Amino acid sequence: MSEKSEGITDDAKVPVQGDDTRQVNSKMQTNKGLRGLFCVLVGVIIWFLPIPEGVKPQAWHLLAIFAATITGFILQPLPIGATAIIACTSLAVFGVMKPGEALEGFSNGTIWLIVSAFMFAEGFIKTGLGKRISYALLSKFGSSTLRVAYVMSAADFIIAPFTPSNTARGGGIIYPIVRSVCSAVGSEPDQKKNRRTGAFLIYSAYGAVITSACIFLTGASNNVLVTSLSKEMFGVTLGWGEWFLACILPGILLTILTPWLLYKLINPELKQTPETKNLAARELQEMGPMSRTEKILCVIFLSALVLWATGPIHGIDSAFVALMGLSAMIITRCIDWADVLHQEGAWDVLIWMGVLVNMAAYLSKFGLMTWFADAVGAQMAGNSWFFMLIVLSIIYVYAHYGLASNSAHIMALFGAFATILVAAGAPVLGVLILFGTLANSASFLTHYGCGVTPIFFGANYMEQGEWWKIGFIIATLHLIVWLGIGLPWMKFLGFI
Repeated sequence: MSEKSEGITDDAKVPVQGDDTRQVNSKMQTNKGLRGLFCVLVGVIIWFLPIPEGVKPQAWHLLAIFAATITGFILQPLPIGATAIIACTSLAVFGVMKPGEALEGFSNGTIWLIVSAFMFAEGFIKTGLGKRISYALLSKFGSSTLRVAYVMSAADFIIAPFTPSNTARGGGIIYPIVRSVCSAVGSEPDQKKNRRTGAFLIYSAYGAVITSACIFLTGASNNVLVTSLSKEMFGVTLGWGEWFLACILPGILLTILTPWLLYKLINPELKQTPETKNLAARELQEMGPMSRTEKILCVIFLSALVLWATGPIHGIDSAFVALMGLSAMIITRCIDWADVLHQEGAWDVLIWMGVLVNMAAYLSKFGLMTWFADAVGAQMAGNSWFFMLIVLSIIYVYAHYGLASNSAHIMALFGAFATILVAAGAPVLGVLILFGTLANSASFLTHYGCGVTPIFFGANYMEQGEWWKIGFIIATLHLIVWLGIGLPWMKFLGFI
């Protein structure tokens, strides 16, 4: 009798793999359906609650759809882009906003800045320039574990201004390199030997990605979301140069302190890693000399950086500087139009950010944010705006335990907290930049802190409890530096 015929064939007794898959899919769909129903329920409850005195019905109904949308972003019964489309449609269908008003967010120049910058990330990955920069630094300076950590920080610092997606930069460039380094020094997650060395290298590389996101306006998509909200809600334009000046001193300090503190906390077994230099040298040799497209991308890269930094002089909007760079990359064949079309993340950001920024802007235009600030401000009367800033900053950071997206964090808390402080007399520019950077720093708290976090956590060099413990320490370090060094520095610059 054959082996196959000896098996049990009664499907009722032993479900085949296809049945198991269908059952799992069915449960997942049910779960998503319940989450979607909860999102709708949130909106319906707010819609029919008694409208507070001083709030327009139109503003209150917009709040209901906005709250349901944010809940959808957190629970994700559907992709966030799809959730945003449903929300945008609901605005017009239920008469909360006119069709033209509901679609107004897609003309936001700042959002097109982030879309164009996503294409820069594609250029860095496709041409190999990002890897070349990283391996070149490692081949020169990667002789010890701590040096490797600083080299990865330097590499990410160089690449970050043109890769506004933490997931693209961290997952597509930094993570593959640092993971290769771990293997080169004999550190594997399923072995006890040198496991702490791998944990240190992986987490310090992750820390570099998050810290660079704080320093550069175009270092993370949620930063550009902050600039859009700032312009729409407060009439303040945050330039690339202003953000960089405000964040460079505390950012550099954190770039230095974070790997050092991680080195002390994790205590890697290996202190010297000559294998890293050998690995990097081999990789560079395999890549060969710089290609024509890499050289061209370097020129475009530096030109855009100069134009962003000198925006007040030439007056070209940052979004159109980025679009000029994108045009140059297409003309010179660094990337082609198919690459642009395949950048799903960029177009997804355009959809959901255009809808959310527009809703937040109209919440302000309809007077809801002013009403909210007045109501909360009355409860905190007698306290200085500086005291309120410290308290709200602490709440703002640690509230991230309940969030899995920096963008959702900003949409849920940024506008409300900033409005309270501005109404209390706090300087607008300093508050906006501070809350923009703290949204990035909060990513350290959990293993789901932002889009790129699961990639590094998924390397399995750390247990969840250890990741959370170290994350709390690093996030607290960031909070202390941004408040203790960042605020005085911004005061020196005249931003506060």
